Amino acid sequence: MERVLLDKLEAWRNAPARKPLVLRGARQVGKTWLLKEFGARMFDTCVYVRLEDNDAMAQLFAGSLEPSRLIAGISAFSGQSINPNTTLLILDEVQAVPRALTALKYFNEDAPEYAIAVAGSLLGVAMHQGVSFPVGKVTFLDLYPMSFYEFLMAVGERSLVDFLQTRNFDMMGVFRERYADLLKQYYYVGGMPEAVKSFVANGDFGSVRAIQADILDAYEADLSKHASPVMAERCRMVWRSLPRQLSRENKKFVYGVVKEGARGRDFFEAIQFLVDCGLVMRVDRVAKPGVPLASYRDEAAFKLFFVDVGLLSAMSGVDSRTIVEGNTLFEEFKGALAEQYACQQMVSDCGLHPYYWSSPKGSGEIDFLYQNEGEITPVEVKAQENLKSKSLASFSSTYEVGRAVRLSLAGYREEGWMVNVPLYAAHCLPL
Repeated sequence: MERVLLDKLEAWRNAPARKPLVLRGARQVGKTWLLKEFGARMFDTCVYVRLEDNDAMAQLFAGSLEPSRLIAGISAFSGQSINPNTTLLILDEVQAVPRALTALKYFNEDAPEYAIAVAGSLLGVAMHQGVSFPVGKVTFLDLYPMSFYEFLMAVGERSLVDFLQTRNFDMMGVFRERYADLLKQYYYVGGMPEAVKSFVANGDFGSVRAIQADILDAYEADLSKHASPVMAERCRMVWRSLPRQLSRENKKFVYGVVKEGARGRDFFEAIQFLVDCGLVMRVDRVAKPGVPLASYRDEAAFKLFFVDVGLLSAMSGVDSRTIVEGNTLFEEFKGALAEQYACQQMVSDCGLHPYYWSSPKGSGEIDFLYQNEGEITPVEVKAQENLKSKSLASFSSTYEVGRAVRLSLAGYREEGWMVNVPLYAAHCLPL
């Protein structure tokens, strides 16, 4: 399978002032595979060391962090020589040995010739627990589940990928039904690499669901392993409430859905833990579409989305029959899957940081807003071909924002103040 991030990794390798690389992402999104594949493609040798439950490496990093000492120790442990010009050194689950993160500073300052990449699924948690990151001394990259664009590459739809890449909306319109069918499959399969690999191999939706069930079980097991019993239980309560949260017309996170009488102060840390693990994406409300959007963030109101649309559909009980029953899948949960998909693509595929807006009295809402080159763009998500956009029109008129975007199953259409972009073409944002 191809991952778009491979291009960014190649750029990192060739950067004249290369720093150690930190790859972040939730468990099972493909971090280890990606770094090993990158090493195999771009280096003569690749040395991989997993730090979790590794007493030898914990002891090594407990001593001096002088790079030559660490290189000698890692070489002895792995049984491989580490050449600064031709070897990629990978340290996995690096948050398990915090001093390994500190060591990156010394590699950057004293041994920048070494290509060293570290990965971890709990790096965000480690940062919030006081682990010191060598700020300014590393390059960060984030890996997410496979986007719809990458899913199309995986299933062999090279021409459809090319049309997205070149923004050829005319040809996208010609193959509109094919895109829509594949989008429905993506809603079900999602972008977890193991699930996509199984689907590509045998096209069996049952096998996909079994894999997703295992991933969901593993996530919950991780909560028990890495959080206190009280924190783990609160995380599970929040996690399990998300299908119900997202099935509501107003998808603002409501603590009462988690537990009757629940209060924000009881679940704030649990939500932050899930965000730090990469299991959920938090989209904050903004009071107005000002620049920068972050300055108008309302921390008391937010939406939470899953890391992956396929995992959401699995937890929500969407069965494979919906794949062959026309547009039934697009109607499930009042557009929950469409909004989840849109959020996921904007973050992972487009590199955007989405917010949302709602009026103080709750009489109007804009699904997402993003900022690009100083311009604010409101985005409305329609699960099907419904082209009524009263809230979007009112919002755009009131705040005099730039061109608005409507994502729907209708074809590409310019309407002056707004452009309709097919849901399957979310890759083309920002416009």
